[in-house]
Amino acid sequence: MATILNIETSGRICSVAITKDGAVEYQLEDHEGMKHAEVLAPFVEKCMEELKRKGDKLDAIAVSIGPGSYTGLRIGLSLAKGLAFGMDLPLIGVSTLQILAVKAMFRNFNYDGTELLVPMIDARRMEVFTGVYDFVLNEVETPGAKILDETSWSDILKERKVIFMGNGSEKAKSVITSSNAEWAGAYEPVARDMLALSEKHYREGRFIDRAYSVPEYLKEYQTTTPKNKLQA
Repeated sequence: MATILNIETSGRICSVAITKDGAVEYQLEDHEGMKHAEVLAPFVEKCMEELKRKGDKLDAIAVSIGPGSYTGLRIGLSLAKGLAFGMDLPLIGVSTLQILAVKAMFRNFNYDGTELLVPMIDARRMEVFTGVYDFVLNEVETPGAKILDETSWSDILKERKVIFMGNGSEKAKSVITSSNAEWAGAYEPVARDMLALSEKHYREGRFIDRAYSVPEYLKEYQTTTPKNKLQA
């Protein structure tokens, strides 16, 4: 199997992990908030030192490509592209929603595989970035931004168990009352949880462009103009 440097910057936690042969070899995480621009490069440098110490070489760079924080995604992808280009390594893009879904699969081995997985990333007010996946990560519902209310996913909740996870799931829990809804946890995506997906992408040769790839924001990024400029 490949040795991969995984980078996750889509949310509040900035994290990196070296994975090899189905295991996490080394990892670093910062939980102090949005300090990605400050801590990511030193984290990567420490990973390179660890690889050198062990005499290992990277086979690929993997990075979460969204959805998530506009700034965080740009920081992570920019550094990952630079590393991949400079070291002449393939670049792997991993869906942040799928990172959350896979984590839920591995946290509970009592699932029978007929359930649906709904990862959620918190957005403003009652909005989340979300999608619906089966247990082989086929898209049952295309990822996008969604406003939550009591009717959200009511059609599929009538038919089978649906597992919700991610830091947006607490908002969903406040409006969804179906007995078929199961709450796996309001956890955040981190680099160590990219292991299964980045290795799978590497085996299948699913790489993204080292020069022109962009994050998957799922909705247009909006900027505001300061009031003083509008008045001028």
